[in-house]
Amino acid sequence: MLETAAAAPLRLQLWLSPGFPTGAFAWSHGLEAAVAEGRLGSAAETRDWLAFLLARGSGWNDLVLFAEGYRAAADPARLVETVDLARALAGSRERRAEILALGEAFALAVAPWDAAIPGDAPYPIAVALAAARSGIPLGQALVAFAGAFAANLVSAAVRLVPLGQTGATLILRELEPAILAAAARAAASSPYDLGSAATLSDIAAMRHETLRTRLFRS
Repeated sequence: MLETAAAAPLRLQLWLSPGFPTGAFAWSHGLEAAVAEGRLGSAAETRDWLAFLLARGSGWNDLVLFAEGYRAAADPARLVETVDLARALAGSRERRAEILALGEAFALAVAPWDAAIPGDAPYPIAVALAAARSGIPLGQALVAFAGAFAANLVSAAVRLVPLGQTGATLILRELEPAILAAAARAAASSPYDLGSAATLSDIAAMRHETLRTRLFRS
C-alpha cells in the first residue's frame, strides 16, 4: 500500500468519487423540495444556492465538523464530542439520516484502507478520520470534500431542475472560488465557527419528506 504524499490525491479521488459505494447519489440534501417549490429553476439559481450552502449553510458546517473530526482523530474523548455535535446539528430527520447513512456506508467501503472507522460516525467525520489516519493534509482533504459536496448536488440538480451537462459543468467551474474559499476558512476554524443562515434550505429539507413524488431520499 502506498504510504507517500503521492497517494493522498489518489485516495481522495477514489473515496469521494461517484463510483465509491456510499450511495451519495440517492440524497439531494433538500434540493428536490426546493425545486418542487419553484425556488430553483435555472443554472444560476442552482449555483447561488450551492455557493451559499458552502459559505453559510450546511456545507459550511460539514466542513467545520470535518476539520474538527480530523483534529480529533487521536483524541477519543474529543471525537465523541464531535460526533454528538454533528448529530445534533442535523436540522431535520432526513438530514440526520443522510449523514449517518453516508457515514456508515463510507466506513464499510473504506475498510481496505482503514478498517477502524466507526460505523456510527456522521459522514464528514468518517471521511475526516480516514484522511487524518492516512496522513492526508487537512487543507487538501477539505478542498476535496467541499468539491464532492458541490458535485453531488449538481448531479442531483441535473435530474431535477433540469440542467444539461453543459450547464452542470459551468456551475462546477463557477463554484471553484466558493469551494476553495470555504475550505480555506474551514482549515482555520473551530466548533465556535459553526452556524447556518441557509434557512430556506433547512426548511426545504424538512418539507421533502412530505412530497408525494420523490426521486431522492432527502
